[in-house]
Amino acid sequence: MVRTALSVPPELARRRNRVIRPKDLADRYAHPRGEVARLTRASVLHRLATGYYALPPLNRLGDPTWIPDLNAVALGIGQADYGVDAVALTGVSAARVHGAIPRSVAVAVLAAPKQRPPLSIGAAKVVFTRRDVARLDVERTETELGAGWVTTVEQTVLDLAARPELGGLDAADVSEAIRALIPRADGPILESLAKVQRRPRALAVAQALAERASGA
Repeated sequence: MVRTALSVPPELARRRNRVIRPKDLADRYAHPRGEVARLTRASVLHRLATGYYALPPLNRLGDPTWIPDLNAVALGIGQADYGVDAVALTGVSAARVHGAIPRSVAVAVLAAPKQRPPLSIGAAKVVFTRRDVARLDVERTETELGAGWVTTVEQTVLDLAARPELGGLDAADVSEAIRALIPRADGPILESLAKVQRRPRALAVAQALAERASGA
């Protein structure tokens, strides 16, 4: 285990984003794909999908049983492709980060500057939705693969209400997530976001769910 950990180049271990593409190592290795394959065989890297690998937390290096959190994977892949400030967890992923969806979900939703097909991560998948993150209300989040952005409670409420189908959850589960988030949302901020982002219908849907819950 010690020898495996020591085989990790220091600059690799210090990376803020622990999702790695072979081309990210081209300036260090003459044959980066071969080096990535070697590190993967040693369980120093974990293969996520074609062209993407995760460097585990230092205390899990060499552990072949380690499986990274799907939302952490989605954020890390987005950061690797587009940069830290261009991507954010949104929709059901943000709801999960905020504790509004207690069970594991096999889909992660990532706001990114480009629309692209879903990316399979084993039996799960990452869904990309084209959004300008600079126009979203976001906050910092920490994952086991690095720090990044997640939409705030208020933004998440609007996103879920506007596109409940994104992420593939049942409508009942999405409604339950909205009802869980609404009491924690700042009313004026929620209304301001709905106005700026031209989402009055999403706001009305969220408020109706909140009223129904309070009257139950």
